[in-house]
Amino acid sequence: MIKAIVTDIEGTTSSILFVKDVLFPYARANLADYVRNHADDPQVKPLLADVCKEAGSELSTEQIITQLIQWLDEDKKVTPLKSLQGLIWEAGYRQGDFKGHLYPDAAASLKAWKTEGLDLYIYSSGSVYAQKLLFAHTEYGDLTPLFSGYFDTHIGGKKEQQSYDNIAGQLAIPANQLLFLSDIKEELDAAKAAGFETIWLTRDSSPDPQAEHRQVNSFDQIGVGRNKTTQA
Repeated sequence: MIKAIVTDIEGTTSSILFVKDVLFPYARANLADYVRNHADDPQVKPLLADVCKEAGSELSTEQIITQLIQWLDEDKKVTPLKSLQGLIWEAGYRQGDFKGHLYPDAAASLKAWKTEGLDLYIYSSGSVYAQKLLFAHTEYGDLTPLFSGYFDTHIGGKKEQQSYDNIAGQLAIPANQLLFLSDIKEELDAAKAAGFETIWLTRDSSPDPQAEHRQVNSFDQIGVGRNKTTQA
């Protein structure tokens, strides 16, 4: 029996285009000024130190900005970059520059699963802070009360089996009682290797019945409630 669902965000609960066309450009456009204006803030200063550690040398503020923009352009999943993006996006959400995108079927199913008693968790390469911001500012309102916890790259890379071992251990739930939802095969492979049940979201293509993981176009096809979900 599935006791909890762990879901990816980008391409799964939310459109890839929202991240690609809204969040990433917003972070890039505002990153330099944000770092210059907040370099000594308690939240930001340790992140800039982490950038230097990742880069392997001491960097000036302007060099840090150059490094961060390079990582952005290369789409690197670097933890301090993701954390800084979250802080920049917070300003955008609070100013009403955009709302967090969520597919209607995802919003409805998440609410239904929570009502049925399933625990819900997020695992995304975006920082936990960014995850909470997105779900707190959706067109469906603040959905953060639906979730029992959040995981980002601090738990490990999403294509590494150990990350899912770590999640199962932290939740104290047997892996075979956890369902992982994602649109990325390599992430699903890693989760399956750790013992998770898996479902592959293929929102822009027809499901392949021969795929290594069960494929669905929307959350509606997963089923609602404990009994239906365990059939995934």
